Amino acid sequence: MSLRMSTCHRNARYNQALSDSFKRSGATRRLVPCRVLITESEVLIDTPTGAMRTSLFKPSVSSQEVKFPGVIVYSEIYQVTGPIERICRRIASEGYVVAAGDVYHEYVTGSLGYTNEGTDRGNTLKVTKPIQSHDSDTTALVNYLLSMPECNGRIGTFGLCLGGGLAFRATLASPHVRAAACHFATDIHNRGLGPQNGEPLPEGVRHSIDNISALRGEAMMVWGTQDPHIPAEGRTALRDALLKAGATFTWAELNANHAFLRDDCSKGRYDAAISNIAYEMTFELFTRRLTLGLLDDGLTKIPGPPGTSVA
Repeated sequence: MSLRMSTCHRNARYNQALSDSFKRSGATRRLVPCRVLITESEVLIDTPTGAMRTSLFKPSVSSQEVKFPGVIVYSEIYQVTGPIERICRRIASEGYVVAAGDVYHEYVTGSLGYTNEGTDRGNTLKVTKPIQSHDSDTTALVNYLLSMPECNGRIGTFGLCLGGGLAFRATLASPHVRAAACHFATDIHNRGLGPQNGEPLPEGVRHSIDNISALRGEAMMVWGTQDPHIPAEGRTALRDALLKAGATFTWAELNANHAFLRDDCSKGRYDAAISNIAYEMTFELFTRRLTLGLLDDGLTKIPGPPGTSVA
């Protein structure tokens, strides 16, 4: 297994800052997964392009005066499948309110399935749905989480494949998104999201790679070096753009294929060991930026959401 990480390297100063923050908050550092039971439900969230079916997963502690950060999970092209639901449960059980909407809600409801037909349908819808509709979906999801009494107002995103690109894009679309965990994110390097008809994008709409200077939160980009969908030159182009923009990000390339997080054997790519690394990186990011709410972790600073500041 090869592992390469760059930017936001962890050092003694960072570790001390994190330790001090835990002491100030009265929390105990998470050495093992905490024990949190969860509840599940479905809601319809209004968006400018219609109602979006959304699966909710939240800690089952409603009788206590406890609030949790919110996390939007963006699915693959197959929408909310069994593997996506299991990812949502895992995140929620760590102490997060999780929302996963149908990314193609204007066209279809529910899982497309890991079949050839589902793949074709998902890829077709990826270049059918306008980019700005994804942005308005993000705004609707963020606003819904902010309205929930269980949510403390700190929002992060998590995504894989198509959803990895959408999780990244959410940091550009909403000033409330503090952290984005993006796994094998497609369609950023090649501007592959939205109609590919050669026509210019609507005024004010830009592809993510052309708008990185708008990134406000911290992005975590995790890739598989064997991934045929995001070749080395594509990863390099995105990394160079992040560096040029002075973005706050963590970058890791793991010896894995595309979809290594999908615990479904239909395509034989699930890698439990690599997935565990990706989850640990995700929860490290979410602990700092969401659970503790650090805008300055002793190593890097990120702009706060509206109404906040970093001294």
